[in-house]
Parts: sequence; C-alpha cells; structure tokens
Amino acid sequence: MKKTKIDHYTDKEALDFHKDKKPGKIEIISSKNMTTKRDLALAYSPGVAAPVKMISENPEAAYDYTSKGNLVAVISNGSAILGMGNLGALASKPVMEGKAVLFKRFADIDSIDLEIDCSDAEEIIKSIKNFAPSFGGINLEDIAAPDCFIIEQKLKEILDIPVFHDDQHGTAIITTAALFNALDITGKSIEEIKVVVNGAGASAQACTELFKNSGVKSKNIIMLDRKGVIYKGRNGGIDQWKSRYANETKLRTLDEAINGADVFLGLSAKGALKKEHVKKMAKKPIIFACANPDPEINPEEINDVRDDAIIATGRSDYPNQVNNLIGFPYIFRGALDVRSKTINEEMKVAAAQAIAKLAREDVPDEVVAAMGGERPHYGKDYIIPSTFDPRLISIIPAAVAKAAMETGVARKNIEDLDIYRDQLKQRLDPTVTIMQGINSYIKKNQKKIVFADGEDENTLKAAIAFKNSKLGIPILIGKEDKIKEQIKNIGYNENFDIEIVNSKDAKKRNKYVKHLFQKLQREQGLLERDCDRLVRNDRVIWATSMVACGDADGAVTGNTRRFGASLDKIKQVVDARAGEIMFGLNMVVHKGKTIFVGDTSVHEYPTSEQMAEIAISTARVVRLFGFEPKVAFVSHSTFGQPLTSRTKHIRNAVDLLKEKKVDFEFDGDMQPDVALNSEYEELYPFSKIVGKANILIMPGQHSAAISYKMMKTLGDTKVIGPLLIGIGLPIEIAPLRSSTSDLINLASIAAYSADIIDYKK
Repeated sequence: MKKTKIDHYTDKEALDFHKDKKPGKIEIISSKNMTTKRDLALAYSPGVAAPVKMISENPEAAYDYTSKGNLVAVISNGSAILGMGNLGALASKPVMEGKAVLFKRFADIDSIDLEIDCSDAEEIIKSIKNFAPSFGGINLEDIAAPDCFIIEQKLKEILDIPVFHDDQHGTAIITTAALFNALDITGKSIEEIKVVVNGAGASAQACTELFKNSGVKSKNIIMLDRKGVIYKGRNGGIDQWKSRYANETKLRTLDEAINGADVFLGLSAKGALKKEHVKKMAKKPIIFACANPDPEINPEEINDVRDDAIIATGRSDYPNQVNNLIGFPYIFRGALDVRSKTINEEMKVAAAQAIAKLAREDVPDEVVAAMGGERPHYGKDYIIPSTFDPRLISIIPAAVAKAAMETGVARKNIEDLDIYRDQLKQRLDPTVTIMQGINSYIKKNQKKIVFADGEDENTLKAAIAFKNSKLGIPILIGKEDKIKEQIKNIGYNENFDIEIVNSKDAKKRNKYVKHLFQKLQREQGLLERDCDRLVRNDRVIWATSMVACGDADGAVTGNTRRFGASLDKIKQVVDARAGEIMFGLNMVVHKGKTIFVGDTSVHEYPTSEQMAEIAISTARVVRLFGFEPKVAFVSHSTFGQPLTSRTKHIRNAVDLLKEKKVDFEFDGDMQPDVALNSEYEELYPFSKIVGKANILIMPGQHSAAISYKMMKTLGDTKVIGPLLIGIGLPIEIAPLRSSTSDLINLASIAAYSADIIDYKK
C-alpha cells in the first residue's frame, strides 16, 4: 500500500494566503445589476416593497424573492476547533470561512459564517432561532459535546429548515457508505456483523446511530470511551447520550471486545488499536481508523498481520479516505433544492447509499481525466469515491432530494430527476476539475520544471508550492544569495532543498551555447560569442536551453516581462512543432461556462489559413481537457451583416475548414453574443454553433487580448493562460504580475504537456 507525505506549508504562507488582497476567504457579490438609478430603486426603495408584501402574506415566498433558498449559516462557538480545543468564537472564524468556501466550491451554495461568543447551549439556541429565518439551512461546526447534541436536537424541534452538525453526521454518512461496500466485498450481512466503536464523542455516536438505522443490530454494537466498554450498570462517566449505546455485556476492555469483531470503527486517538487486536478480529475484518491527524493504527501495521483486511482512514495519503467533503456540500444541495424542512435519517441513508453505489460503478473516461488518468476499480482499496469525482454533484443531491420528497419533508417537488442531475452538473467551475485531473496525473509522473524568474517572489512561492504539493521537481534560475534571501522572507529556512542554477555553471553554459550556435549561425547569422552573451545574460534563453538540451522537462517564464519579449527569446531557441502553428490560447471560465479564446498572444492579424489552423489545433487541445470542441469564428458581424473585408477574411477560414472535412463543428462569422447566448438559436436555426460555442477564434490578437483581459479585470471571471500552443517544447509564458496560483497552473500544464505530447514529431 503506497503512502506519500502530506503537503507542508509554512505558517507565513498560510497567513499570507489569508491576508493577501482582501483579508479572509469570502466576500458578497450582488447577483443583480446595480448600475443605474432604476436598478437601485428596484433593489431597495421603493421596489423592495413588492417582495416584502408578498413575503408578509406568504412566508414561503422568501424562497422565490430572496437568497434564502441557497443560503446556509455556518455556525460555531469555537469550543472544539479542528482538534485544537476550545480557542473561542473569534478564533474559529478562519475555519468557518473555510467551510463557507467549501460549500461554494463543491456545491455552489452561498454561506455566511456566524461565530457565537457564548458557552451556554440555551443562549446559542435562542440566538440561532432568532436569525434562522434568513437561511435555508444551518450547519453547526466545531461545537463540543454534549452541547452539540443539545443544540442540534432542540433546533431540529423548533426550526423548519435543515440543521446539520457536520462533525457528527458528515462522518457518519461517509463511514456508512464505506461499510455498505466493505460488507458487499466481504460477503457479510449487515444484520449479523459484530461492530466495535472505539470513541464515544459526537462523531462516534452519529456513526453508530446511522449504522443502526442502516441495519446493524444494537445488540451487536460495543462502544468504548476512555474508561472502557460502555455497558449497562457502569458507574460514572455515562451521560444520557452515551447511555443509549450501553449494552448488556461482560466485556470491559478493547482487548476483550475486539475478539471476533467484524468491524472496528475508530474515532478516538492515535495508537488505540494494536496489531494484537487486529489478529483477534474475524476473517476479512473491516477496520475504519478515522482518528485525525493520525489513525488508531496505520494501514502498514494492519498489513503486517493480516492480508484480508479492508481499511479506511481519515487521511488523503492512504486509499479509502473518510472525508466529509464527499458528503455535506451535496447533502445540503439536495435539501435546499427541494426546500426541505429537515435532514432526516432517510435522507442520510440515501446519501450513504448513493456514495456507496458510485464507488461500485465503472469509472468513465471523463472522470479518469479529472482524477489524473487513474482509473480506480471497485475493491478493497476503492470503497469510497474520490473527493474530486465530478459525478458527486449530480448523484448525491438527487438521492437526498428524492428521499426528502418521499418522506414528506420537501416543500418543493422536482418533477424530473434526470433534468435535475443535468442542471447540477452545470453549477460548478469545470476548470477546478480540469486542473485537479492534471495535478493528479503529474504527481505520478514527476517532471523537472524550470521557473525562469527565480528571484521574483510570486515565482518563488509557486516553485515552493509546486514542490510541496508533489506536482514535480522545480528548478530555479537566479542568483543563489538573492533566492535564499527571498526564501527566508517567505518563511522557509534558507537551506530549502530546491535546485538553483545560473550562468556560473560553466558546463551547462557551454552546452547551451553550442546548441544555440548550431541553430542560429545560419538562421540569424550569429557568432558563437553572440550566443554566449545570450545564454549568460537572459534567463528565458537559459531556461529554454535547459529544456532543449534535456536538463529539464518543461519551463514557465514571464511574470517579470512582457509576453511578447519572452516569446521572442523562446523562439530563438525553439521552433513551432512540425506541421503546427504557434499561438496563444486562453481558458476563460464565467459562472460555470468554459470558453477557449485564441489567438491571444502571437499573431497580430492571422491569415485565413492561420485562423483555420488555429481552430484545428485548439480543437485538439480542448479535447485533451475533456471538452467536445464547438468552434465559432467571431467578428463584429454575424453571417455577413455587415459585410466588410475582414468579414470575408473570416468566412474564407470557415470555407477552408469545410474543405479539410474536420471532425468538429464550426461556423462563422458571428458576434460573440450570438456564439455564446442560446437566445439567438431561434434567429439562426441553420447553425449548430449559435449559442453553443466553447471555442472563439478571434480575428486578431488585439481583439483577443482586449476581450479576455477585460473579462478577467471587470467580470467575475477566471482565466488560465495564455497557453502557448504549437511550440516545439513544453514551455509556458505567464502574463505580467501573474499570481502564485496562475504560475502553478502554468507549471502544471507544462509538466502535463511534457508527458502526453510527443515533441519529436
């Protein structure tokens, strides 16, 4: 069983991440236009009076006229923060903001964190009761037992919206899903298994309750706390919550309870389960060691004494991670979409069953791509789906919504669940899945990537993150003393282990000079000393030469100089791939829709032939990212209206593609709104591209660059790129002032390209 180290970051990096740009991790953005006086009048006074009256007459109308139906409150008093203990309400805010971000990232749910500075359960209940009407759901987090039980139970009684304590129920749903599949693989009956639960806190009790609701017999469950087995008649240490799990038994210790057990569920502490305990378990034991950050027993220790065990932990560096991210965002998504009054046991079981079923299904190619080229197969090392499986968003909410409707707690009915599943797929940012897939792939195929601007702070941070995230092996170009000083400023020891290279390396320099001289002596008439000067003085030349001469697999540069200046230097060392055109391609994402824009950086005014070649190459690249290409040649005109010389130029490119009989759909000329907005389909029924385009071939570099940079700067838009397509080596150029995240993405794409593209062709 392969194990890798967990990613590490310095405290300074984490602090900088939270402080950079706007402090914190969340902000509020208006969902309506607020540009004119009329907009403001509609949004506030007097226009707001109309929905106010509607809601006063019918409270359910709040779901139609406010954000209530997609808004969750993430609430804590900071009494049990991430295993760090009671650090107070304000200290819990970074965690709660993080939870809000996860709701948005994984299920497109808006959420607000509310930290309540109070240790009195009754006061907390009153506070939540009073502001609950603003929300569609309540997520309780990091509240210590027994208050978490008291607060949740009372709120469920008095509120008519879902209340969910994720520390309890999220873990319960994932472990129950894992149990379903482990029993299926081992051939054991849920009604006959003997279960030992080590730990009696909130999570342990919730897991046990859901196990029972799923078919495990109460008499077959033994629960232990720090004092040993919880049994009927035990003196001291058993409150009303633990007493529900007390059995008539003579067992008193874990050593006694584990004998012949089919299932061990650990929600306790590191080292609680020993090898000798594992030896005593039944055949094909199921061991869920979920203590964090270190499990009750490491999988390696189990494998030392048993080869028939199915193992799950809370860790991402082992197979079968019990991760609440697989559960809570999607459970709330389904509950909110049917305006559920609660999250009942049937909805939890439905979620667990949906998760279990997903792990049993064959993994399709698009999911393999999203998971980095790894095709898991249902079995003892794959009983829980990957956290980044893009199917989760469509599978779990639909199952939860269906259970809510069937049990009568839904206010809204979903008529067609198939249509609902399709709608769910469109809610998320697809680039997240794309980059996750690329990153998962390159982690298994480590490449050496040169970061040319090694002294630049953002580039240095990107290189360090690239290394720490196990994405590949970074190499920095720059002066060693300056880089080490920057590393120290960032918060790392100056002896941090990243290779630093520069022109002082005479052996490498001589090799690169000879390579460059051989290329440029006839091409540009340069002398060897001219090439030596280039190699000595320009980091882009040096970085490109490293890749060209096999000392690195790929490179990322830019960020400290104009794109064109970097490209000119790169082109001195490397040409376009044989039979291809070199151009810039940007991936632009806005509200879940991904559009590829080219050429954004190389050809000022591409010819008709070049535009056709750009379309062909873009279609190839887009397929690598998992999209089916639909190409629109965009212009200021639509199908010749108005007809100009540039319009003819674009239409010639369309005609060239028709002659080539390419294997993707295309059309043009058309204006961008016609290409992207489905409202225009009715006006142009003869075109398969109108309203459906995901590739925009621009008439010139100026229009392309203006378009994507305006969208990036003014709109709620994510841009990756420009990606340098058609170049003969895996090299990417970052725009000026790129963020650390942008640089990491480009480095990852360079590493990915280095592995999947044959540059010798």
